Amino acid sequence: MGTDDEVGFPDDGEGPQRSVRIGPFHLETAAVTNAEFEKFVKATRYKTEAEQFGWSFVFHSFVSSEAASRVTRSVLDTPWWWPVEGAYWNHPEGTRSTVRNRTNHPVVHISWNDAAAYCEWSRKRLPTEAEWEFAARGGLEGKTYPWGDELVPNGGHACNIWQGSFPDHNSKEDGYQGTAPARSFQPNGFGLYNVSGNVWEWCDDWFSPNFHLEGPRENPRGPESGGAKVIRGGSYLCHDSYCNRYRVAARSANTPESSTGNIGFRCARDV
Repeated sequence: MGTDDEVGFPDDGEGPQRSVRIGPFHLETAAVTNAEFEKFVKATRYKTEAEQFGWSFVFHSFVSSEAASRVTRSVLDTPWWWPVEGAYWNHPEGTRSTVRNRTNHPVVHISWNDAAAYCEWSRKRLPTEAEWEFAARGGLEGKTYPWGDELVPNGGHACNIWQGSFPDHNSKEDGYQGTAPARSFQPNGFGLYNVSGNVWEWCDDWFSPNFHLEGPRENPRGPESGGAKVIRGGSYLCHDSYCNRYRVAARSANTPESSTGNIGFRCARDV
């Protein structure tokens, strides 16, 4: 687990590379889709946190000119994220957008709390970070990506990330500007789709950049509390120029109530 590779982010706590042992578990082959999340909403009348807040973060180039006229602020360090009124899972770019032609795409604008609620309803759970990384590696050891060490093996794109010049021009060489269907590209050795790129995926663990240094090696979990939850896998917005976190060992975090247009989840369950 982890990496000592110089392309990593030491401040994220990617290293050192270490051996851990985990018990058996099941992990879904793909992220939860819009169609699957809609069934949950219809059955429970659940309202996501983005709906309750009345807005969520949308990547700037996806915002319509009408919605953009009402945007008055952005995130200081990441100005490409705009808070858009009415943006949530069913209207991912704002009130007039729809997922009608994206039912098989991963659901986005999902907070950790939303994901946990879905898992409880479906009698599943979020994976631990260690489980997620083990599964994402697909049986390979020490490789950079779920398929090996080459980002574009034999000239073919293996995941949905940004190509071009971030954040203003995406050449879409992999075929997608935003999300791709949840079962796109070739699955890894365990049959899992899109564990690199497409959407960030929530894990159960609280995030810490150093807890693992002295933490358990048997079924490891994060600390008992914290300010942010672990997200894994990178997204369609990741680019080598600033965020090559589509690597298997890469990790990041966000607060449990946060939602953006590139965060989703997949479910796990005990054996």
